[in-house]
Amino acid sequence: MNTTQQQLVAARYGEASQPSAIAWSPVIEHLLKHRSVRAYLPDPVSDEQLAAIVAAAQSASSSSNLQAWSVVAVREAGQRAKLAELTGQAHVEKAPLQLAWIADLARLERLTQITQRPGEALDYLEMFLVAALDAALAAQNAAVAAESLGLGIVYTGTMRNRPEEIAELLGLPPRTIAIFGLCVGKPDPARPADIKPRLPQSVVLHNERYSLDAQMPGIETYNAAMARFYEEQKMKVHGAWAVHSSKRIANADALTGRDKLTGALRARGFVLK
Repeated sequence: MNTTQQQLVAARYGEASQPSAIAWSPVIEHLLKHRSVRAYLPDPVSDEQLAAIVAAAQSASSSSNLQAWSVVAVREAGQRAKLAELTGQAHVEKAPLQLAWIADLARLERLTQITQRPGEALDYLEMFLVAALDAALAAQNAAVAAESLGLGIVYTGTMRNRPEEIAELLGLPPRTIAIFGLCVGKPDPARPADIKPRLPQSVVLHNERYSLDAQMPGIETYNAAMARFYEEQKMKVHGAWAVHSSKRIANADALTGRDKLTGALRARGFVLK
């Protein structure tokens, strides 16, 4: 690896836990440069850029080619402000483009009506998972495409905090729900984002059989790497990554409204048998 490649790998993993060797390509380099951007210039995302982003999204894999997802592009300032209020994320309003990714079974239900065929499988948990996974795969393609165009992105899972109100704002029909958002825009150079370290491969990569015990040394290394990152970024995070993550799953209140997600899904027409 050359110096740039070594720097990218070190930034992604931290000095003490990077792989000893890694194959390289322009695509891998592009992916390793990803960072979450929360500060944007007001420059609009063009129609041509949006079309390219959606084309990339539609090039993702799809279960049985059902393509059980949709995306709502929100550009109007007032609408973005309402989304920011519902999600509690200021950057949702600041980013010139907000993409709301929709798990969408409404289109398939309409097809059953047109073809006069039964659609009983739409009531099962499997079909919601298909829609959610299809949306996630499409969104990640979109994120990579946006970054390749010089744009910055950050996901917003807080779309799930108040899903029924989000659905009303976006005019979503039954059998659809916004599962996350994606802020898109030109990054503000005055407030640059850094690459956040990830868990060592020794934690997430298992050869032949899964091992929980084998992950512990790597997690200790990662705790130290993230402590350095929190300090360097002046982030208001107390404790190691393990403590921070444990707080996030401590109880229902830590889910910030998403503990009621099953009820919201059923209210939106997802039966979840």
